[in-house]
Amino acid sequence: MKELLKEKLAILPDQPGCYLMKDKQGTVIYVGKAKVLKNRVRSYFTGSHEGKTLRLVSEICDFEYIITSSDIEALLLELNLIKKYDPKYNVMLKDDKSYPYIKITNERHPRLITTRSVKKDGGKYFGPYPNVQAANETKKLLDRLYPLRKCSKLPDRVCLYYHIGQCLAPCVKEISKETNQEIVQDITRFLKGGYQEIKKEIKEKMVHASEDLEFERAKEYRDQIVHIEAVMEKQKMALNDLTDRDVFGYAFDKGWMCVQVFFIRQGKLIERDVSLFPIYDVAEEDFLTFLGQFYLNKNHIKPKEIFLPDSVSKDFAEQLLNIKVHQPQRGQKKDLVKLAIKNATIALKEKFSLIERDEERTIKAVENLGLQLNIETPHRIEAFDNSNIQGTNPVSAMITFIDGKPSKKDYRKYKVKTVEGPDDYASMREVIRRRYTRVLKDNLPLPDLIIVDGGKAHMQGAIDVLENELGLDIPLCGLAKDEKHRTSELLYGNPPQPVSLARNSQEFYLLQRIQDEVHRFAITFHRQVRGKTAFKSSLDDIPGIGEKRKRSLLKTFGSITKLKEATCEDLQDAGLPRRVAEDVIEYLTKK
Repeated sequence: MKELLKEKLAILPDQPGCYLMKDKQGTVIYVGKAKVLKNRVRSYFTGSHEGKTLRLVSEICDFEYIITSSDIEALLLELNLIKKYDPKYNVMLKDDKSYPYIKITNERHPRLITTRSVKKDGGKYFGPYPNVQAANETKKLLDRLYPLRKCSKLPDRVCLYYHIGQCLAPCVKEISKETNQEIVQDITRFLKGGYQEIKKEIKEKMVHASEDLEFERAKEYRDQIVHIEAVMEKQKMALNDLTDRDVFGYAFDKGWMCVQVFFIRQGKLIERDVSLFPIYDVAEEDFLTFLGQFYLNKNHIKPKEIFLPDSVSKDFAEQLLNIKVHQPQRGQKKDLVKLAIKNATIALKEKFSLIERDEERTIKAVENLGLQLNIETPHRIEAFDNSNIQGTNPVSAMITFIDGKPSKKDYRKYKVKTVEGPDDYASMREVIRRRYTRVLKDNLPLPDLIIVDGGKAHMQGAIDVLENELGLDIPLCGLAKDEKHRTSELLYGNPPQPVSLARNSQEFYLLQRIQDEVHRFAITFHRQVRGKTAFKSSLDDIPGIGEKRKRSLLKTFGSITKLKEATCEDLQDAGLPRRVAEDVIEYLTKK
């Protein structure tokens, strides 16, 4: 498992929410919900899996999460996220085209229906609901309690619903507008929270049915109570007024600010934006600066209104953005702002936790390494490694780590010039000499510690160059490898002696990263050099013959022998200028 994943798993919150699993391309491949994010997300990376879960886990390279206030809220958010990202592993949830609502139609004789389409048609919508079955069952319950018409078109005679008391039969009877309005108000009151009294009545009916040994009817009443509770559970991730709005929340600490924005469109939370940046002024002022810059981006279209925390100047924000600004004081809208602030606070804590863990691997590891070597903290470390194959194309590489992190702009490559044959020790001496002669000449920063990839002989050669030739007193250590080419031990001193480092310590891991990185850099450079010299011939020394002409001549004539037999006209026909063709003939004749 990657280090970043391990670190993020270690600081997951124990709260409800949604998580988004991503592959190596950053594509969301799975969206899930959890009562406790910490437990659920960690379960993917612990224990054994099989089948689809195993395939999913094998593709996960990163994840993110959104905290919610309840389990129902997490489910509703999950539906929105699945609709947005269409993850390939959420097969079962792709069938629903939208979210279920209960609607009272705006007609002369209203109807109660379930729908997935929300329109501005004067109807009253309640939802969205997390469970279409629960919505349908609740509608059935309301149909039994309130006798609105059921037919989409009025028939010419009464139907079964009239006979069982579930319809007033407006098809044959005159039903007043006041009667219909009264039923609509009762249903509205029920769906807005006045269902407790109805639930109490159903519970009494359930008890009576059970006492009368009517267990099937008692079970039906019990299921109705369960469905009512499922549907009427309060949630904040959706609003019923269909207004497009952005909800802002922010948190700040230790010179950093995190801003979370919830984008609510058509009453649903469809997206969020997370921005984390250092601040250098009063937090509220920096937030207003961010707010102004946020909408300068053409991708952030201004909504009809925005919600802001109380700490921000409402008047200033309205003048800045020229849109309606609200600072909700209670209810569902206030809870949305609190939720945005909560997410921002968690994200900021996560940032600091990651920084703290990163410091344990970097700067604290560097400090501990200095203590182990009894030197000042080696903030700047330069490491060297050689690479060659039987002495051919010998190269060396130097990398730089600053405070435990690679500084790639300070990496350097060297082609070994004065050494012939496979002499690794002489190559190290040459490169150390060239590097620090240049450092002294150009007044470049000196390292606090030099690391050579090798044993005592490599160290002795490097120390000799530094001290006796250049007059530098820079701590130098060597990294020896075992038979499996892994970091084995740290050597330090003159004469070099092993330094006792715990193999599970962060300073040992730091040395491993340095050794692996310098070896990678040297090998990569050697392959580049070897690739350029792999195709050599006697034509390389002829002026005017480059790689392209060389390949063209050998392709045309097949070999150097046949090329020697060619006339000047033959070479010209092959595409060479006459003067270059004459130089080729003259060179090959002499050779």
